[in-house]
Amino acid sequence: MIGKRLKLARLSLGLSLDELENRIDQLVSAQILAQYERDELMPNSQIFMALADALGVTENFLVSQSDIQLKGVVFHKHNTLTKKVEILIESLVLDFIERYLEIEEALNIASQYWEMPRYCPFPIRELFNADLTAYTMRDYWQVGMNAIPHLAEFFEERGIKVLSLSLPDGVSGLTCWVNRQNKKPVPVIVINETHSGEWQRLTLSHELGHLVQKVENNVDDEEAANRFAGAFLMPVEMLWETIGTHRRILTMGELFELKALFGVSIQMITSRCQALGIINDVTYQQLFEQFKQRGWLTQSYHLSLIHI
Repeated sequence: MIGKRLKLARLSLGLSLDELENRIDQLVSAQILAQYERDELMPNSQIFMALADALGVTENFLVSQSDIQLKGVVFHKHNTLTKKVEILIESLVLDFIERYLEIEEALNIASQYWEMPRYCPFPIRELFNADLTAYTMRDYWQVGMNAIPHLAEFFEERGIKVLSLSLPDGVSGLTCWVNRQNKKPVPVIVINETHSGEWQRLTLSHELGHLVQKVENNVDDEEAANRFAGAFLMPVEMLWETIGTHRRILTMGELFELKALFGVSIQMITSRCQALGIINDVTYQQLFEQFKQRGWLTQSYHLSLIHI
């Protein structure tokens, strides 16, 4: 039966049933297509090939019986998404990860499995608990206080699948779990391929926060993930060692040196220094005013830095 795969392929392209009907030159009606998706009818060979061609998938893809599901999807977004767009993104992710895992199996590539640290997901009862979680993950992965240069590869080596997809501009990424029959769940992080490398590193760390934390006591989930990201990418000990514990000013030269060290934006470094009390609110505002004047600040990126 092809219903589930047919619907997935259609949704991944953002097509309605009527639009798919037009793509196959009205060989059958939208009502008949809906019956195919519900597995109430099966298309003949001519229609089957036309559907595969119109949807840009192989015939093998449509008839595959692989049964994988996305669970616990969490979007990192800066504006409201319609349900249709969310379904479209989830369909893209499911299609991509399914092919990813099928290629691994076809080539007999040993997939790294995610090993859950003890007591994970870690409870976040206060916002500062996210800092402790970040240090725990660094200790668990034995990276100490060193910067992590190639974050996507680092996560892949530890069993987290990282996908880079073209997402709507207001979506930085998402995290979810892929469930497969008789196999361990696979954690997946999706990043927006249109964003800068620095923004992607922030998104990767933010989404890791969603994977390993469980908020309690009305702590905001997004704030906790952002706080985790800042601590994971820029441990306080490294900042203290590099620039000290209290500063009245930070020069652009110092900020760019930190940018090269941590692989993150100077805006994120500034927000992290404010959160740690290294600089006060006045210095923070003065620096961000300079960033604004230089055209280094977008509204969506600014929103992503809150409570780093």
